[in-house]
Amino acid sequence: MGISKQRQQLLNRWAFILSIPLFFGGWEIISRSGMVNPVLFPPPTLVALALYKWATQGPLLVDIAMSLSRVLVGFISGAVAGILIGILTGRYQFIANLLTPVFQLLRPIPPIAFVPIVILWFGLSELGKWFLVFWGVFFTVWIAAHLGVQRVDKTLIRAAQCLGTPEQKMLPEVLLPGAMPYILVGLRTSVSISFYTLVAAELAGTFSGIAYRIDIAQQNLQVGQSLGGLIILGLISAMADKAFGVFSKKMVWWS
Repeated sequence: MGISKQRQQLLNRWAFILSIPLFFGGWEIISRSGMVNPVLFPPPTLVALALYKWATQGPLLVDIAMSLSRVLVGFISGAVAGILIGILTGRYQFIANLLTPVFQLLRPIPPIAFVPIVILWFGLSELGKWFLVFWGVFFTVWIAAHLGVQRVDKTLIRAAQCLGTPEQKMLPEVLLPGAMPYILVGLRTSVSISFYTLVAAELAGTFSGIAYRIDIAQQNLQVGQSLGGLIILGLISAMADKAFGVFSKKMVWWS
């Protein structure tokens, strides 16, 4: 029984190790087998070559830096606003009745639907890109904070009130720590949302960024660079999600 369990653990480990190599190996075989058009679906070796040229002959680092700056500004502003307003709507019924119907009306609107309006409002400025990322992040964080505050153990709230805790201390010392696990789930979900919202933001008109280069490469039928840009976006998003997961575990050590 012990040997079987060890074998299962070994198989699971090798499955994890070989997952990415098998994916790219299968991609390489399919692309070169003649089953698909290699111009429209180039093998990963040609994608890697396109990425190398992008890095050595083009502004790859500048594009990555610009995209990351848009994600950071939009994510931080959306997260801060979502947490603050979510705590208030979760705690005070009057504020919830005032804002929740409006938020529930606006929340289903995808950020990409705002692209034409954002161009009219902000032109090609960075403010428009920040706004689109903010929009994608805000509602996810807001609803997580709102539900988190509402699900804080009522016994803790009553105990704090019995001990004479004033309302201005109730929010940061009782409600925020109690809602933190929910908030962190919303924040982690928003990390991925901010990256795919970035695509819509950079399609709103810009002259740099990973999604912008993907669009330009697609127009010039440079499919290798387009796929390379998608891989970079996926890699950066996965790294950000992994880092936030580690951060979340340290933040909610008491749960």
